[in-house]
Amino acid sequence: MAAPLPPPRRRNTGTVVVAVVLVLLVGLSGVGAAGWAAWSFFRGEATSSSGAPAVDPPEPSATNRQSSYPDELARFYEQALDWTGCGGYECARLQVPLDYDEPDGETIELAVLRVKATDRGQRVGQLVVNPGGPGASGVQYAAAGSRAFGQTLSRYFDIVGFDPRGVGASNPLECADTAQTDELLSADPDPDNPGEVARLDALTRSFGQGCLAASGDLARHMSTVEVAKDLDVLRGTLGEAQLDYFGASYGTLIGATYADLFPKHVRRMVLDGAVDPALSAEQLALGQAKGFETALRAYLEDCVDGGDCPLGGTADEGARRLADLLAQIDADPLPTSGDREVTQGLAFFGVVWPLYVKSLWPLLTAALSEALEGRGDRLLALSDQYTKRDSDGYTINSMAALLAVNCLDHNDYTPIDEVPDRVGAFRKASPTFGRVFAYGLATCQFWPVKSDERTESLDAAGAAPIVVIGTTRDPATPYRQSVSLAEQLESGVLVSRDGDGHTGFNQGNSCVDAAIEAYLVSGTAPKDGLAC
Repeated sequence: MAAPLPPPRRRNTGTVVVAVVLVLLVGLSGVGAAGWAAWSFFRGEATSSSGAPAVDPPEPSATNRQSSYPDELARFYEQALDWTGCGGYECARLQVPLDYDEPDGETIELAVLRVKATDRGQRVGQLVVNPGGPGASGVQYAAAGSRAFGQTLSRYFDIVGFDPRGVGASNPLECADTAQTDELLSADPDPDNPGEVARLDALTRSFGQGCLAASGDLARHMSTVEVAKDLDVLRGTLGEAQLDYFGASYGTLIGATYADLFPKHVRRMVLDGAVDPALSAEQLALGQAKGFETALRAYLEDCVDGGDCPLGGTADEGARRLADLLAQIDADPLPTSGDREVTQGLAFFGVVWPLYVKSLWPLLTAALSEALEGRGDRLLALSDQYTKRDSDGYTINSMAALLAVNCLDHNDYTPIDEVPDRVGAFRKASPTFGRVFAYGLATCQFWPVKSDERTESLDAAGAAPIVVIGTTRDPATPYRQSVSLAEQLESGVLVSRDGDGHTGFNQGNSCVDAAIEAYLVSGTAPKDGLAC
C-alpha cells in the first residue's frame, strides 16, 4: 500500500507510505524504561512523579509570551504549562485550537516532554525536536536523550519533544483496529490486476472513512502548516522569544514551514535529511525510488564483499534475486511460526527498513537468507519494527497519521488509471522498487479528505542561518533534496555527509557532529558547503 513523503504548506510530495521515514532510528524501543514511563503518563496509565527533577527554567516572561501573535490566540500563547514528573522527565500538555481559522472553537491537546540539560549552570536554552514521519513521536525522540542527540547537546540544552496533532500521546487520530490496519499494510503495494486495484482502493477508502467516523474534524486538521503553528504556540509557552529547533526527515518540513511562516522567530535551526518542498509528487516519488535503489546497491555490494552473501556473488545477481523473491512472495506469501504470513507488502517494509541505517544490514541479510529458504519470521520482525507493531498491535498510530497528513498536504495525486503510464520511468529509476513507488502516487485519490494545497518552494526570508544536512546515499530523502532546500532558503547553509543511511547527525561522522554542535551551542554557523 502506499502514501507519500509529506510536504509543508501549499506543496506536494510523493505518496508512498512504505518509503516514508516514519520511525526514528533509535526507535520507540530504544528509549528505555523511563521513556515508556513517560509514554504511559500521557496515556493515563501512570502518573507517578517519583524521581522527578525540580523544574528550574523560569515560567515564560510576559515579554517573551507577547512575541508577535494575534490577539485571538492570546489564551494559547499565554497558557502556563503544568510540568509534572514522568519517568524521570518532565511532561506537560499544550492546548491549541483544532482549527486556527476558528480559535474560539474546539481545542486539542499536544503531549510535550522535556529532558533537562545535564549542565544547569551552562544551559543555553531549550531545543525543540521532531524525528519525522509524519506520525513519529517527538516525545519518544526527546526521551532518547543523548542516544539521539549526543552528550554535547544534552549537556547544554533542555531537549523538548512534542507529539504533533493527531499523533501518539497527543489527542490521537483513531481510524481502525489492528486487524484492519494489518489488512491495509499487507495489501499488494503494486497491484497486478483490476481486482487488486479495486481491493487497495476499498481498503484505503474504508480506512479513511474510519478516521472521520472515529476522530471527526481532527482528520481534517493535521496539515504541516497547522503543526508549524502549534510549534510557535509551544515556543511562546516555553518562554522563548525565538525558537531553537532540530528536525529530521519530515521534521525538516515542519521546520522549513515554520521558518517560512515565522522567520523572525527562528534563533537556530537544523534540518537533517531534508525533503525538497518545491518538487511535485511525481518528482519526489521518483527521487525516493532512485534513493532506495542506490541504498539497496550499496547494501548488496557490502553483502557480496563480506563473502557468502545469500543473494549471490555480485550486486547485479543479488538485485535480480531479490526482485524474484519479492515476486515469489507476491504469488505465495511466506509462512511464519505465528498466525501471520509475510505478503509482498510486509516484505517490502522488511526490506526497506534496514536500508535506513547501515548497522541493520546484517539483520536484513539474515532475514533474506531465511526468506530464500521459505520462512518469513525475520522479515516479518523487520516489517513490524518499521510499522511499530508488537504482539498486542500497533504501539503508535503512525500509519494513520502518515496518510492523514500526506493527503492534507497536497492535491497532486495521480489517478490510478494513469499510473501504468508512469511505471516505465519508475522502473528505470528503481528496477527493484519502481512499481511500488509508481502506484503510491494514487493513494490520496482514495482518501476521503481532499486538499487544495499546491507545491511551492520556501525561502524563509529574514530568518537567521538555517543549517541543512544532506547524506550522499540517503535512501528516504535523497541528498539532492537537501542541496535544493539549502538553496531555496534565503539563509540556508549546507553540510554534506558522505555516507550511507538516513540523516547525518550523530551517525558517527565527527565532522558533521562538531559543526552542528558548535552552531547550536555557540551560534557559529558552519561554512556553506562544508563536506564531511
